[in-house]
Amino acid sequence: MITDGSVRVGNRGVAYTEVGDPEGPLVLHNHGGPSSRIEAELFDVGATARGLRFVCPDRPGFGRSDPHPDRSFESWARDLVAIADSVGAQRFAVTGWSEGGPWALAAAAYVAPARLAHVASIGGAAYGAFGANWAAKHLSSADALGGRLALHFHPGFRLMYDVLGLTAKHFEASYATSIRKAVSDVDREVLADDAVMEPFLRASHECFRHGAGGLVLDATLLYQTWPFDLTQVTRPVHVWHGDADTLVPEVIGRTVAERTPGGVWHPVAGEGHFIAVSHCDEVLSLVAGDLATA
Repeated sequence: MITDGSVRVGNRGVAYTEVGDPEGPLVLHNHGGPSSRIEAELFDVGATARGLRFVCPDRPGFGRSDPHPDRSFESWARDLVAIADSVGAQRFAVTGWSEGGPWALAAAAYVAPARLAHVASIGGAAYGAFGANWAAKHLSSADALGGRLALHFHPGFRLMYDVLGLTAKHFEASYATSIRKAVSDVDREVLADDAVMEPFLRASHECFRHGAGGLVLDATLLYQTWPFDLTQVTRPVHVWHGDADTLVPEVIGRTVAERTPGGVWHPVAGEGHFIAVSHCDEVLSLVAGDLATA
């Protein structure tokens, strides 16, 4: 079952897509970038099989969510709690894929353990976790350049995402081709399934409904030094990463798991960035288990 909804958080609207079992325990999923709430559709089968209510909100300035120029990691963690409150969930889980991984990690730092039953970062782009753009030496030349622009030449960073948005919205075939070229062979096999590629492309297109501003702010915060310290997070934090990930190299996730006291490392041999899809059952099985004992 796939439905759309929205909640009010202060004077802002936050839109979301919900899949899975509407009566099940709540999972709040942080989408990647460029992506949006539509990413939830990729998890419908897995969430339904596990009896989970899987909700993916658009972050501010993405899709149908209102912009929030002053947002932060902490304010988004508060938004997640507000969404859980709005649907009557006292305990919930948080997941995040790719650019959504850091926002899941922020929940581990800012949300009270009494509310949060499980945290999972999947192929997380933790570029500012241990200092501004600390992971640059591990990134592709394009992503490392993005970090430098985010920190030192914001007009160039904005232009980069304006061009990306133009391509995603108006030149879908070119956008799809560029994604296929950037990922590993095993990821190309995942994307060969129209049931994956079609919602993935729609999620990317929807990201730019308001233009590139939401994504620019999102990515800027990821590259800057994070305001929370993962080395002080002792609650369990599940970190999933494929060793064939060409978008976010495995060393980034491994370092997060090693330096986070509560880190639980889940390496996935021979798999790439799209493990969130290919290993959805394994990820959600652990989520469901923790929610069942909450």
